[in-house]
Amino acid sequence: MAVIAIDLGGTKSSAALVSPDGSVLIRDKVEITRKSGTLVSKILQKQIQTLYTKALRSGQDVSGIGVSVPGIYYSQTGHVWAPNIPGWKDYPLQQELQNTIPDIPVKIDSDRAAYILGETWLGAARGCRNAVFIAVGTGIGAGIMVDGTILRGHADIAGATGWMSLTPTFRSEYTRFGCFEYHASGDGLARVARDMVNEDQDYYGLLRNPLPEHISSYDVFEAFTAGDALAQEVINQAIKFWGMVTANFISLFNPEIIVFGGGLFGPAIQFIPLIIKEAQRWAQPIAFNQVRIEGSKIGGEAGLYGAAKIALSVLSEE
Repeated sequence: MAVIAIDLGGTKSSAALVSPDGSVLIRDKVEITRKSGTLVSKILQKQIQTLYTKALRSGQDVSGIGVSVPGIYYSQTGHVWAPNIPGWKDYPLQQELQNTIPDIPVKIDSDRAAYILGETWLGAARGCRNAVFIAVGTGIGAGIMVDGTILRGHADIAGATGWMSLTPTFRSEYTRFGCFEYHASGDGLARVARDMVNEDQDYYGLLRNPLPEHISSYDVFEAFTAGDALAQEVINQAIKFWGMVTANFISLFNPEIIVFGGGLFGPAIQFIPLIIKEAQRWAQPIAFNQVRIEGSKIGGEAGLYGAAKIALSVLSEE
């Protein structure tokens, strides 16, 4: 027996046939950059059909299909909202995917939920019932588990951590990105660096070499490693934001563990000791002394494993 897991991101769809113990049996990956919502849905349907056919050929029964989407899954309607996929503002994904192989149940959830499910199943938070996964990539989101249950909120939007307010002064740019995401996501590091380069006409460091509008988070990390003062200022500011958010989660939810993951952690994993130090300044002290703060143990696989766990939950409901 196995399940089909699909981790849909903003640029690719990673799918796999996964056994109940978490072993990945078959993989399939498709780029979806600049593709519209209808075409992305057809890509997912084809991945499901491909993996289902391969499973049958290898003698595997498929018991469920789990899908992680980069946005909001509205459980009452089966529709999704995904800001990086054109046309997915209220898209009927559940119905379209369920029609692919009608006899196999399809379950969809947000990437935030998938991340925390993956980490508590096979990652750094394995076995924990109170845990937070902070996903820092192009944007920022958080999967929150309280007493073994995913926190979803009134309309399935809980965990939109990029909109955490961390400065006393509002900027109009926060309307689109949120305060935290504007400053400390992957795109945020690049935005802050571009702003600093444009404001400092006397700066002629490494980040002046590319055109300011072309600066990426990769450039910021490269310049930081080389000792560039402006890049170090960008990173130090981000560490403060990451530490403050960590402290807020500790004080609000008293978790056993907070896990940092996503594309930026990665290269930012080296800053976790500094994030811990910053968090200690702000957090409720007893709760701080009870929590572990770590980087993901399963990295980019967290969403895929989470999608598999979503699919496996079908069995427990039968």
